[in-house]
Amino acid sequence: MFEPRLLLAGDSAVVVDFGEAIDPSVNARVLALDRALEAAGIPGVIETVTTYRSLLVQIDALAIDFDRFAQQLMALATSAGAEIKPGTRWSVPVVYGGAFGIDLEATAERHKMTPHGLIDVHAGTIYRVYCIGFMPGFTYLGGLDPRIHTPRRLDPRMMTPAGTISIGGIQALVAGAAMPSGWHLLGRTPVRTFAKDRTPPVLFEPGDEIQFVPTDASLWDALERRAAAGDPIAERVRA
Repeated sequence: MFEPRLLLAGDSAVVVDFGEAIDPSVNARVLALDRALEAAGIPGVIETVTTYRSLLVQIDALAIDFDRFAQQLMALATSAGAEIKPGTRWSVPVVYGGAFGIDLEATAERHKMTPHGLIDVHAGTIYRVYCIGFMPGFTYLGGLDPRIHTPRRLDPRMMTPAGTISIGGIQALVAGAAMPSGWHLLGRTPVRTFAKDRTPPVLFEPGDEIQFVPTDASLWDALERRAAAGDPIAERVRA
């Protein structure tokens, strides 16, 4: 097992690194440390940010004894455990292809599949939410079937819609906002992964699981209206 490493991140943050791979057991250690640190209530800890394989801890450098804190943090990192505890499993409707997923056909052709075959592969996986970041509600997913691993585009688009369901490299994604992107757009969901007036504003959490459900384009307008009215649309398959 990879021994956790403590790395400095400027003068007011540290990073605890647990490995070098996108792996559920590595991510489980990150999330376990995050929970343990919150429970410890150590004065001077301002905020934590979970990633695939590390935890960033922002601290008040004037209110904390760094050496003592480093010892506490590494003790927690060592003892927090690595049990994979799946969070909520969500069912997320996706309209694939056409104007909703403009890269579907080219991506299928690249992998010598039909568009329907690629949809079956993409929607036939249970994805793990590894982390949220980059943009509000930007949901990084692991578990993409190796048959459709696809290098990112050489010509990123200047703007892609909110709700885009895309893939890049070995990762999958639910985009929470309109943004530039070099990922391949397979479809779109009406689900708002981020809504500033919702509590909590971000729908998914690291450790959750997502299953995509192919949905007919004729249902989009009705689903979009419901989402705009505050309906999360995504359904809890398992809490």
